[in-house]
Amino acid sequence: MRNYIYVFILAMLSFACSNQETADLVVKGGTIYTADANNSTVEAVAVKGNKIIAVGSFADIEKYIGEKTEVINLEGKIMTPGFIEGHGHIMGVGYNELNLDLMNVKSYEEMVEKVKEAVAKAQPGQWILGRGWHQDKWDVKPDKMVKGFQTHQLLSEASPNNPVFLRHASGHAAIANEKAMELAGVNQLSKEALSQTSEDGGEIIKDELGNPTGIFNERAMTLVASKIPENTTETDRQALELAIKACWRNGITSFHDAGASRENIALFQSFQQEGKLGVRLYPMLTGWDLDYVYELFEKGPIVDSTYFLNVRSVKLNCDGALGSRGAWLLEPYTDRPDFSGMATYSMDTVLKISRKALAAGFQVCAHAIGDRANQEILNRYEQAFTENPEKATNHRFRIEHAQHLHPNDIGRFAKLGVIPAMQAIHMSSDRPWAIDRLGEKRIKEGAYMWQTLLKSGAVIVNGTDAPVEPLTPIPSFYASVSRMTLKGEPAGGYEPEEKMTREQALRSYTVGAAFGEFAEKVKGSIEVGKLADFTVFTKDIMKVSEKEILEAEVAMTVVDGKVVYRKE
Repeated sequence: MRNYIYVFILAMLSFACSNQETADLVVKGGTIYTADANNSTVEAVAVKGNKIIAVGSFADIEKYIGEKTEVINLEGKIMTPGFIEGHGHIMGVGYNELNLDLMNVKSYEEMVEKVKEAVAKAQPGQWILGRGWHQDKWDVKPDKMVKGFQTHQLLSEASPNNPVFLRHASGHAAIANEKAMELAGVNQLSKEALSQTSEDGGEIIKDELGNPTGIFNERAMTLVASKIPENTTETDRQALELAIKACWRNGITSFHDAGASRENIALFQSFQQEGKLGVRLYPMLTGWDLDYVYELFEKGPIVDSTYFLNVRSVKLNCDGALGSRGAWLLEPYTDRPDFSGMATYSMDTVLKISRKALAAGFQVCAHAIGDRANQEILNRYEQAFTENPEKATNHRFRIEHAQHLHPNDIGRFAKLGVIPAMQAIHMSSDRPWAIDRLGEKRIKEGAYMWQTLLKSGAVIVNGTDAPVEPLTPIPSFYASVSRMTLKGEPAGGYEPEEKMTREQALRSYTVGAAFGEFAEKVKGSIEVGKLADFTVFTKDIMKVSEKEILEAEVAMTVVDGKVVYRKE
């Protein structure tokens, strides 16, 4: 009888071994930060198809390796969950590679030289387009400035026959040359165009004689932008392809697209059907097309079981940016005492959309940078939640940027369950000159309040606002934990008490960002059953010195269990 039992046990063990699940992919040989609830680290991960089937020590995972298993040796590098761009503009990223990229220009003269080069290659009358300039980041300021901006004369001389339209890095202002203004009918005599003021959510900046300087702020930009020929389907597809590859190079596996048109959604859907999407997209419908917004409210959210394209949120552009002095403030700008910014969206409409979105199962994501904009939106959200408490139990409404808050409003985010989607890199880029806009008291009491928000219980979604800032997450991670500029200034960081810990910063870019799109149960951390999206870095950003973080590079990106990028 004993022999029979012994044979039976051997048979069962043999059967179990022969039926051991085999992984398609095993990653080992480095530190793996899981971003789970305990901030655990492991040695290896096993993947079957597009899902994680095991995590742990290499001894635990080795049994999942079969003849056909791809084994990746990290060779001492680190791996994290796939980084999620929590607020960017996917088509802007792509078109930034097609048009003039002005992000790194150091002076107005350098920008003009880039335009001259583009004009030399352009057809007669062809528009010269670009984005990324920021006058407060230039090493040398122009001799002539009006209300803090350069004037169009140098640009007009460089391109007398080609219309030029160059958007500010923030996307909330632009400069046009004389030819572009001529096509738009903007001149000293065009009273109708020049009447656009902050009351309409826009401003044409004029000189002391009443002539337009070429600077168009907020909604006034449409006067010129509406004359630019529309993008073609071919260029849209090319831009999206370039943007997806840019995401891969930068370790981005998911992307929250902050303001997608119906044409954008159709393009994303066609890419998904063709198997070309390559990055998990979470588009926010633009609030400028309310017909489409209400149409989808009637139909309901677009939910994709693969999580490559989920549509259940709306983006409302409610004020401008600090750089263009369009952010809506409770008190005037310190460096422009006659002006407090402007609302660029009706607060009555914010309330109306919030009510309808709650009822339809959609999330509202409202752009707000100034303290008044944040306060007004929190008020509208709170009213909508109070009116419909049953639908407000898991709303996950967001405020995009939440950059400058009144102290009384900071605790309201956690209390109301509103998510602040904050791009840490903006602190690094903006803080040196933002103090001129707001003054020291307002900066210290309410600007970039990451740690205070986290301690209050709020969930922060991190990102870059690309192409406002470069898409790479490394500088934004660095800014999150150092609160310094990319030059390492000042020592110890601005308002250091508001720094994130490295664990908080990692979670804000992974599981926190997944929470911001209702997806924390399927991605955002390295746990069994979740999607196999990973980012591999050349340096241990969780342990190296703050300065060394900026030396890290993306070594590999894995989306849906497949390696989509390897650094050469």
